[in-house]
Amino acid sequence: MQGTKTAVKETGREMPHILVVDDERSIGELLEITFRKEGHRVEVVHSVEAARRKLESQIFDIIISDVRMPGESGVDLLKFAKEIAPGSFFLLMTALPALDTAIAALNSGADRYVVKGDSLVDQLRQAVHEVSENLKWKKEAGYLRREIRRLTGLDNIIGQSPKMRAIFDMIQTVAPQTSRVLITGESGTGKELVARAIHENSVRAQAPFITINCGAFPETLLESELFGYMKGAFTGANENRQGLFQAAHGGTLFLDEIGNMSLTMQVKLYRVLQEGKVRPIGSTEEADVDVRIIAATNKEFEKEIAEGRFREDLYYRLSVIPIQVPSLRERREDIPLLARHFLERFRTTMEKPIEGILPEAMTRLEAYGWPGNVRELENTMERAVALETGREISVRVLPDRIAGYSDSTLGGSVGGPLAEFPAEGIDFEKQIAEAERRYLQGALAKAEGVRTRASELLNISYRSFRHYAKKHNL
Repeated sequence: MQGTKTAVKETGREMPHILVVDDERSIGELLEITFRKEGHRVEVVHSVEAARRKLESQIFDIIISDVRMPGESGVDLLKFAKEIAPGSFFLLMTALPALDTAIAALNSGADRYVVKGDSLVDQLRQAVHEVSENLKWKKEAGYLRREIRRLTGLDNIIGQSPKMRAIFDMIQTVAPQTSRVLITGESGTGKELVARAIHENSVRAQAPFITINCGAFPETLLESELFGYMKGAFTGANENRQGLFQAAHGGTLFLDEIGNMSLTMQVKLYRVLQEGKVRPIGSTEEADVDVRIIAATNKEFEKEIAEGRFREDLYYRLSVIPIQVPSLRERREDIPLLARHFLERFRTTMEKPIEGILPEAMTRLEAYGWPGNVRELENTMERAVALETGREISVRVLPDRIAGYSDSTLGGSVGGPLAEFPAEGIDFEKQIAEAERRYLQGALAKAEGVRTRASELLNISYRSFRHYAKKHNL
């Protein structure tokens, strides 16, 4: 143990976290022993499927994987890792030193390629040492790339689901235009992030991006905020004040929660959009304004228009390009990615050595309904990091409303009706298979990898456990 502590201290930082993936258990055990002795944190799994789950819940600096395994191959895992964990170094091992295999692996993005043999451990130790030395440079390069994406407004929008990829494509398509955009979606979905990304990718990026929450001001105050006023226009107007339309001249004005704007203000806004001029309160003169309008709301405009709370003519002025931001329930496949993103942020700011999220806790996060969407998930992860005293986020630090979703892989409780059944239906066999796999992983995590204990936790025989484990490549 003393040597391990010295190794960590000498580097001036924590040693890289390593994931070993090999269906040969003897190889996995050998590499785990080797790298743990050198001070590394090491996780070992024996299938690509198990590795995927690890990568979805934990952050690894180095991934060492065999190429040929039952089912999916190491190259398949490499492609997955490059999407979900592009900052990780990937080392591939093979017992067959075929040139075409090596070329395919390197073309797929592998950082190193090692041939199994008597010198395997020495080769990997050398490779990991070199990676450890280079890791800080790669992380700095990654930081610079993230800064570039942050400046374009895209780095803060996290997601790889088809719906989010469609949002990214839409942002890139509409950003160069000057057309007005109406962003709709539930509260907490990130509508302002989408608006900011459109601005930062437009020709107006160097001009102001100004936001106002239309629901946060009473009618009279909202008018003065948007259009400005002249000295003496009303009690308390002790000086001329520029409105947000003029302040955003040449740039973008983001009107958040526009569905809460009064009908009187809607008429005044419509006139400004139609004529491109504003008249400050108390003034007899109009000023030209060149502003791109992006509006957002969590309301259903069809209903608001039908019930007379929103003007139809203004709606059509605003919704030249409509963008619907999906709720988190509609893109559950992004939950692990978002959870890891927030974990990384908060563990850094709080300086806590938390490495990942336990499978059981991730199951709860994926099953929960998230009425508060991404904002609620962000707050949940901040709370979890603050309360967690272990190395991984556990169920005990999750709020009760989320921790109670132990039986909700399918959205309901065992023996009861489903709380939320999708209108489009489900793939029943796939959902059942995923439930089996998650319960197996949860039991293994609880039993710290001891399979006999895991079978007892699941109330099944060890033979049955082996059957299910083999079925799900665990």
